[in-house]
Amino acid sequence: MAETQEQPWGRADETGTVFVREGDEWREVGQFPDGTPDEALAYFERKFTDLAGQVNLLEQRAKRGAPAKDIAKAVENLTENLREPSAVGDIESLRSRVAALDTTVDELNEQQQAQAEEAQKDAIAQRETIVTEIEALAAIDPSRVQWKQMTGQVNDLFAQWQSHQQDGPRLPKAQANALWKRFRTARSTIEQERRAFFADLDAQHRDVKARKQELIEQAQALVPRGIDGVPGYRRLLDDWKRAGRAGKKQDDALWARFKAAGDEIYAAKAAVDARDDAEYRENYEKKLELLEEAEPLLSEKDLDKAKSQLLSVQRRWEEIGRVPRDKVKTVEDRLRRVEQSVRKLDDEHWRKNNPETKARTEGLASQLHDSIAKLESELADAETKGDRKRIDEANEALRTQRQWLNAIG
Repeated sequence: MAETQEQPWGRADETGTVFVREGDEWREVGQFPDGTPDEALAYFERKFTDLAGQVNLLEQRAKRGAPAKDIAKAVENLTENLREPSAVGDIESLRSRVAALDTTVDELNEQQQAQAEEAQKDAIAQRETIVTEIEALAAIDPSRVQWKQMTGQVNDLFAQWQSHQQDGPRLPKAQANALWKRFRTARSTIEQERRAFFADLDAQHRDVKARKQELIEQAQALVPRGIDGVPGYRRLLDDWKRAGRAGKKQDDALWARFKAAGDEIYAAKAAVDARDDAEYRENYEKKLELLEEAEPLLSEKDLDKAKSQLLSVQRRWEEIGRVPRDKVKTVEDRLRRVEQSVRKLDDEHWRKNNPETKARTEGLASQLHDSIAKLESELADAETKGDRKRIDEANEALRTQRQWLNAIG
C-alpha cells in the first residue's frame, strides 16, 4: 500500500484522494486512483498551473489596454472557476489577483471611455477636413478645372471617407449625417459640372469633326489637279489647324484621311520637281561658270569696267533661265553680293564727284588754307617774341586745321 504524500498546498492519501489546503482547512479536490500519491498531486498541481496561466494572461491583457468589458467578463469567469477549483496550489493568491483586477477594470473603463471620446473628436475633425477639401474643389470655376486631375482628387477623398467610416470610431448619428450630407452635396455638384463639361466638349467635337470632314472632301477634290493643287492644299492646312480638336481617336483618323490627300498632291509636285531638277541641272552649271567670272568684281576698283562686266553677266544670267529649286538661293545670293559690291563702288564714285558736294568741299578747303596761313603767321610772330603760351595754342590749332584738310582732301 502506498504511503500518503503531502506538499505545502496539498496532499494525497493511499487511495489516490487529493486534498488542497485553504487556510487551516483541507478540501478534497478529486481522486487519481490509478497512480501513486506523487502522481496524484502532480496531476492536480498541473490544473493549478493552468489556472495561474489564465490569471497571468488576463493581467497582461489588462496592462495592454484590452477592452474593459472583455476584461470584466474574463474576471467574472475566473472568479467562478476559482470558487472551488479542482487544483492544488496557492488558490487564495489567485483569487486575490483576480479580485484586484476588478479595480483595474474600473480604471481601464474610465481610461478607455476618455480615449474613445478623444478618438471621436479626432474622427469628427478628420471627416470635417475631408468635407472641407471636397467643398473647396466644388467651389472652383468649372472653366478652370482639369477634369482628369479633379476626378482623381474626388475619388481619393471618397476612398478616405469610406476608409474612415469603416475603420474609424463610430460618430454620433446627427453629426455623421450632417457631414455626409455636405460631402454628398459637394460631390454631386462636381459630378454635375463634369457631366456638363463633357457634354459641351462632345458637342464641340461633333462640330469640329463635321468641319474637318468638309476640309477632307475639299482636299480630295484637289488631288486630280496635281501640282496646281498645292496652294489650295496649303490654305486648307491652315484651316485645319484653326478648326480645333475632335478628340484624339477621331482626330487621328480624320488627319490620316486629310494627310493622304496631301500626300498624293505633294507626290505629284515631287515628280514635277524631279523632272525640273533634271532639266535645269545644266543651267545650274552654266550659272556657276558665270559666278566664277563675276566674283572677281568684288575687288574691282574701276567703276566703268565693273559696271560693264556686271551688265554682261546679268544679261547672260537671264538668258540661261531657271535652276533646280534647291540651288536657287545659293546662286542668287552669290550674284547678289557682286551686285551690291558694284553698287557700293558706284555710290562712292557719285559721292566724290557730286557737283554740290565737290563745291562744298573745295570751298571748305579754301577756307582751311586761309586759316592755316593765318595761324602760321601768328606762330611765327609768337616764336619771335618767345611767347610760349601763344606758340602752344597756335600749334594745337594748326594740327586740328590740317587734320580737317586731310579728311576732305
